[in-house]
Amino acid sequence: MLVLFGGVSGASAHAALTSTDPQDGTVLKSAPRQVTLTFSESIGLLDDSFRVLTPENRRVHTGGPSHADGRSDTARVTLPRGLGTGTFTVAWRVVSADSHPISGAFTFSIGQPSPRVAPLPPTGGNPASAALYDIARYAAYCGLALLIGAATFVLACGFPGSVRRLLLTGWWTLLASTFALLLLRGPYERGTGPGEAFDPAILNDTLTSRPGIVLVARLALLAAVAFVPLRAPARDRDPGRGGPVLGGQGGRGGLGGLGVLGVLGGLFSLALAVTWAASEHASAGIQVPVAMVSSVLHLLAMAVWLGGLAALLTALYRPAEPLPAAVVTRFSRLALTSVAVLAATGVYQSWRGLGSWGALTSTSYGRLLLVKLVAVALLLAGAAYSRRWTARLAVTRTPVALPAERVAVAVTVGAPADGDTDAADTAATATAATDTGGGSGGGQGDARPEEREDAQGDGQGDGQGDGQASGPGGTAGHQGLRRSVLAEVTVGILVLVITTMLTGTQPGRAATESAASVAAADRPTSSTTVVPFDVGTPGGHGKVQVELSPGRVGENSVQAVIIGPDGGIATVPELRLTFTQESQKVGPIDAEVTDKGGYWTSDGLTLPLPGTWTMKITVRTTDIDQVTVSKNVKIG
Repeated sequence: MLVLFGGVSGASAHAALTSTDPQDGTVLKSAPRQVTLTFSESIGLLDDSFRVLTPENRRVHTGGPSHADGRSDTARVTLPRGLGTGTFTVAWRVVSADSHPISGAFTFSIGQPSPRVAPLPPTGGNPASAALYDIARYAAYCGLALLIGAATFVLACGFPGSVRRLLLTGWWTLLASTFALLLLRGPYERGTGPGEAFDPAILNDTLTSRPGIVLVARLALLAAVAFVPLRAPARDRDPGRGGPVLGGQGGRGGLGGLGVLGVLGGLFSLALAVTWAASEHASAGIQVPVAMVSSVLHLLAMAVWLGGLAALLTALYRPAEPLPAAVVTRFSRLALTSVAVLAATGVYQSWRGLGSWGALTSTSYGRLLLVKLVAVALLLAGAAYSRRWTARLAVTRTPVALPAERVAVAVTVGAPADGDTDAADTAATATAATDTGGGSGGGQGDARPEEREDAQGDGQGDGQGDGQASGPGGTAGHQGLRRSVLAEVTVGILVLVITTMLTGTQPGRAATESAASVAAADRPTSSTTVVPFDVGTPGGHGKVQVELSPGRVGENSVQAVIIGPDGGIATVPELRLTFTQESQKVGPIDAEVTDKGGYWTSDGLTLPLPGTWTMKITVRTTDIDQVTVSKNVKIG
């Protein structure tokens, strides 16, 4: 099951903030000239990407946002002179390369922290705009699934009936939701209310951005497909057999009307799927080309499976139209292929989005994936149950003679109207089925009573002859299939809801990177140790203050000062520092500090292992008086 827990476009995206300059919580001696943010990937800037607030909660007039040194993974804003002293608050909001906005806030102080600090502004954006945008995205997924799935059910599975309403529902749903996404894009990015959706300046910014261009392309595709006829010429259809229609006229080769329609439909579906991949998680992060292909295949497989289920359910609930068993069998095979594609792409997208097994439980994205895994498992269970009913419907029986009594079928004389084409085809099929008993091999009057009883008994079995159609309500097989498909569609709607939530959630890999960068920023940048000493002579006592920077594995700098008995800085003729890790038998490592006139320093101390080190300090106060003291220090 785990191979299926990838979202429709789950990937490592959503840029993570890796550093700020000034750092969060730092105290500066003088006012900085600019604020710079660095992210894990490229980001887009907004007109209002930065808000700098004074301790009195007044907004500072800053310069326009820009990329530092032309790097697309940075954001910078210049600050005016004369900021004053106290604690300043910086609120920021940018757009990830995968089109999702991210935001945050931090503080820094000038001179010293102030008793009053501006409250951190909300960084989550306007909840109404975010909710409406998510609803529009969910509707877009549903419209795509209905449009592609219904078309596939007719063109690839050979369903002879009409899915006009389903196709129109999918087209209108996708069109309306795309318009809504285009209007709500600006407020969603900026975190403002829905009332700004019709602001000309915001709309103009949206139309020139990458997500806006992608949405406009989607609208153009929908406008183009609006001129494609919803049904092919009658000569290209084969309602009697329910055979696949991609091969052209009656499946006898060539590229007929439905064959051309199938090719165009495939290209249209592919182009639609690309508009999703180009604006979601797959468009950013690692291995973008592979991720784009995987996302497109994943989305198409989802649409064929779930949209086809909706079309199958619609056909099963139409008592006036026959549903050939061959159509159900073909869709069952197509659904199995779709599941295989979902599995293959889901494995890759899950790895790309999570990065580690721990992210499954430690991040919101991972927990949503687990919920989707359970839903997909239920969906697969329903699919397996449906295949059992499909197998029963596919069992062929030997044709038997029908009862002697012919069934009168009313046939309208004259050409049917355009809207009645399917009804006329269905009536012709039913007439052909009733006349089967009067063909070669004996007429109706030659059938003996016992033969008629046998024929009637056989006819009440599963209602299926050799590939002939049967009404959905006439057999237990159709009723069982109808119930199982309804359950699949219900769970499929839940899967789409979870998928929509996943596309708006920071992937586990990015969340882990963001948490690591925050932890690194919170980690102390230096450690200070004070060690008292006493050489046993008058005035021969004091303290040694040693600062290690950054106090971690690798290269460190050392600064040491001697504090005399009066609390002031004292000078000594010699100072020596060594570090030893006795548990690993490493050391002593000499820090080789040198006198810089009042303090001792070294930039070449390398500590190779983390853990507890013993720092030994030798202080010589005269030519003959010295003492060695020690203290443990923790190296991270």
